[in-house]
Amino acid sequence: MPELPEVETIRMGLAAHLTGRRIDDVEPLHPRATRRHVYGPDDLRNRLRGKEIQSVDRRGKYLWLSAADAADEVGVVVHLGMSGQMLMAERGAPDPVHLRIRTLLDDGNELRFVDQRTFGGWHLDEFVEAGPRRLPESVAHIAPDPFEEAYDADAVVNLLRRKDTEIKRALLDQTVVAGVGNIYADEALWRAGVHGRRRTRGLSRAKLHEVLFFVREVMAEAIKVGGTSFDDLYVNVNGESGYFERALNAYGREGEECARCGTPMARESFMNRSSFSCPQCQRPPRRRAVRARHL
Repeated sequence: MPELPEVETIRMGLAAHLTGRRIDDVEPLHPRATRRHVYGPDDLRNRLRGKEIQSVDRRGKYLWLSAADAADEVGVVVHLGMSGQMLMAERGAPDPVHLRIRTLLDDGNELRFVDQRTFGGWHLDEFVEAGPRRLPESVAHIAPDPFEEAYDADAVVNLLRRKDTEIKRALLDQTVVAGVGNIYADEALWRAGVHGRRRTRGLSRAKLHEVLFFVREVMAEAIKVGGTSFDDLYVNVNGESGYFERALNAYGREGEECARCGTPMARESFMNRSSFSCPQCQRPPRRRAVRARHL
């Protein structure tokens, strides 16, 4: 699933193309692409037709378009899933194989939602007040991400200290800090020299702040080069791949030398996926001994 840098890359591209454009029509082409919209594809189409796209926004990994006319304003919440793409094209250009939603714009272009695995989709949502921002209701429970005005690193550290969980699990919890996924969690923890299984309560406040600093730093660097692309499923709105894969120090580097100390990088199973770390620079915590019960 795309993480914050990939979604921000898409957001910036969409904002440049879509802000101020009127929606002439929306054509849902696959039932799964609108399954999250409880009133069905015809309602989504009718409510968007004729509206102007006022902005393209994001919180963490969540993306939405704000669309309004004189009578109504809605958020078009986009779930990219594992393979969702938001692509711009000239009207009449050949359709990609996995086109799921076509949006016709007043400038003669199309916004196309392409999704090979059909895990993603669109739904319409109302806006609610959430601190300094108005957010779609379905996004309001997500914590601020490190690039938002509402983000408070001290508050996140306090929450981490109270949770007493593994630090990587905490970083992936979108109600703690939004936008971090498997790739950037591994990269931030490598930079901080912290193993993902370390308990949050056992880390000092200074070390937790350091981890959060590197979370923001590594994602900011990834945004500059368009995010991380391991295959052709993640691309920007022009169909181009990101280049941060070339700068990865931890993720996907099993058996390669650690860029800091030269030790071969290790992979561990983690929540039905993988974690990558340096056994020397990121010493794992001792596993707690389990006493056998005597019946």
